[in-house]
Amino acid sequence: MSFSMTRAACERFLAGVHVGVLSVAGAGPDEAPLAVPIWYSYRPGGLVSVLTGRESAKVRRIRAARRFTLCAQQEETPCRYVSVSGPVVAIEDGVDPAERAALAHRYLPPGTAEAYLVATAGQLTADVTVRMRPERWLSADFASIAEQLRDTRQPAGDRGQPSAG
Repeated sequence: MSFSMTRAACERFLAGVHVGVLSVAGAGPDEAPLAVPIWYSYRPGGLVSVLTGRESAKVRRIRAARRFTLCAQQEETPCRYVSVSGPVVAIEDGVDPAERAALAHRYLPPGTAEAYLVATAGQLTADVTVRMRPERWLSADFASIAEQLRDTRQPAGDRGQPSAG
């Protein structure tokens, strides 16, 4: 049984609101990869975009590796994840205010997003925008096995029937 999602399902999932984990190669042969949680944006068929500090370890390593991986997951049952890797196609100096606002509103409630944008306005010039073209997709959706397990826990005559109690 395969748990992989179709490419279209992967793209829809990645476009959903998930905190991603960005992974990028170590700076040297003895250095482990860096893996950190991050807000991101993605539209099906487009690029993965992240905003982060110009001098951050992430950006230093991304500049060296010229590629990264982003993994997004759903922790609630049934668990799902999509991991996408690819080359960096742009590292843009600064951040577009509209893109930053959209990202804040993606992850925060409206009042909190506005307060966050005001409190962190300096990030418009202190951050960079990194864009990656997805090339390699990995995924798993455990909904089918969760359904099978749910069915095996019920007596055969009770499947799909509401309980009487």
